[in-house]
Amino acid sequence: MSFIPVPLNLPEYPFKITLKEARHFIFDEVRKKHLVLTPEEWVRQHFIQYLILEKKFPKSLIQIEGGLNLNHLQKRTDIVIFNTHGERIMVIECKAPAVKVTQAVFDQAARYNSVHKTKWLVVTNGLRHCYATINHQEQQFAFVPELPEYRML
Repeated sequence: MSFIPVPLNLPEYPFKITLKEARHFIFDEVRKKHLVLTPEEWVRQHFIQYLILEKKFPKSLIQIEGGLNLNHLQKRTDIVIFNTHGERIMVIECKAPAVKVTQAVFDQAARYNSVHKTKWLVVTNGLRHCYATINHQEQQFAFVPELPEYRML
């Protein structure tokens, strides 16, 4: 059964969606390939377009589904943003719209970020977005109401 896209709390974008063998696929502009359209992928693709078109993030500095090793387990980070010096500056965890953004979900993203140690951590289910800045030396974070444009990071 294919995923039926639901409206998100993000702008609408003209995605290239195709149907093949009873499955929907969405074209990922960053990775330049078609991906199975799942609820999480629907959120991820919207958020990527939001970053590029609304927040002016350079497409070339966005890494999708990068691997990381956490407690001897291989995990994947949904989106990692780099600065122009090649340093990781943001981790973004995308969830399906049906998954509530809870403290447990935020803690999972924070565990992933314990490896990357980025200044920014974002968790979104497409409906609710949580943005936080992190001071790793003092082990503190602060939520912010909105994500700034890339040049302001």
